[in-house]
Amino acid sequence: MAELMNGVNWIAVVVGAVVAFFAGWLWYSPILFGKKWAEGNGLELGTASEMPVGAMVAQVVGLLLLSWFVGVTAASNLLATVILATIAFTVLAYSGGLFRKNNTYVRNVDAGYWILAVIVMIVVQGLL
Repeated sequence: MAELMNGVNWIAVVVGAVVAFFAGWLWYSPILFGKKWAEGNGLELGTASEMPVGAMVAQVVGLLLLSWFVGVTAASNLLATVILATIAFTVLAYSGGLFRKNNTYVRNVDAGYWILAVIVMIVVQGLL
């Protein structure tokens, strides 16, 4: 368990998760890809008062765990491990979209966000 804690830059972990969360907020907003993504999922974008709290909490927890993973690999100089894991996870998530019969746009937006989130986390680790 010590290898999951020692040398981890916890400030960078938290900042990376927070920045990735807000990047996702912008990514899925009507400003960028949200409208067409929602249409591709058969959804309508709601208002701020209709935010799915459970989904957002799960997103924050997942981003913190992913950022922690990036922090552990950064502390161990294993950037290639993060890149490989990101590619594997993104391909698996993409295949899930294929099983759900999401259209190509939806799959690409989702995959793009996960790649963006990890890039943000890696950059934050490098800067802090």
